[in-house]
Amino acid sequence: MDTGTFRGLITLILIVAFIGICLWAYSKRRKPDFDEAANLPFADDDDKQPTRDKHASSEHEVDSRHDRGDKNT
Repeated sequence: MDTGTFRGLITLILIVAFIGICLWAYSKRRKPDFDEAANLPFADDDDKQPTRDKHASSEHEVDSRHDRGDKNT
């Protein structure tokens, strides 16, 4: 087997793999999964909001970095 035949076989294998991936991605069975993934950025994440630092004073509602004099807040 010479180099040209080997390169031709590799090209054929890659084309078949590419077509297989395209058929998998655009199949009707995958559409609900992709639709759900497309809507993930719009999901309601109220319960996952970052909480305030536990060491911050509760009466002033200020972050603990501000209490230490950090001006970069």
